[in-house]
Amino acid sequence: MKKPEQELAEIKAMMERSTRFISLSGLSGVLAGIYALIGSGMVWYWIYAPATEFGKNLESLGTRELINRTLLTGFIVLILTLSSAYLLSQKKSKKTATKFWSPSSRRFLSTLFIPVISGGLFSFALIHEGYFHLIAASTLVFYGLGLINAAHFTLNEIKNLGYGQLILGLIAAFHPEYGLICWALGFGILHIIYGSMMYYKYD
Repeated sequence: MKKPEQELAEIKAMMERSTRFISLSGLSGVLAGIYALIGSGMVWYWIYAPATEFGKNLESLGTRELINRTLLTGFIVLILTLSSAYLLSQKKSKKTATKFWSPSSRRFLSTLFIPVISGGLFSFALIHEGYFHLIAASTLVFYGLGLINAAHFTLNEIKNLGYGQLILGLIAAFHPEYGLICWALGFGILHIIYGSMMYYKYD
């Protein structure tokens, strides 16, 4: 006969499976962080290296060429991140015998991607108007808000990750000269830290 605490734990687990998207892979977060660090490192090189003064290498490369390269790099990082998250989360859902595409996963994705897509469109508006120095801040802020909202339908660690992104985004907004560093810290380092925590705790 099962003890009352065992029954309560099983009931709690069943409720979480029905209301929360628990198939989110921590390893995909680690990979997302690695992709982001590589991408931000490439952009940093195009801007700063081998020159040390901001703008010196930018002038030789050309503003339009730098923007195109940065957008292409960001798009590749996004595709790699989404592909890894989809494949690894599907693999985890099969391992745990839970449905990947369920009402909880749909709620998670909708609450996450509405702010993220809005942030992406807002960033394109900033590019159109020439406010390049605010792009890093806007992507971090909108992504952080998306994570905080989506945390209600997935693992609790996502909310703290969202707060971290939001704080870094606000720092980048007030200090645009550190925008690329904040972006690398948010999308790179924080993803690796929280992805590792989630992997060892849940995977």
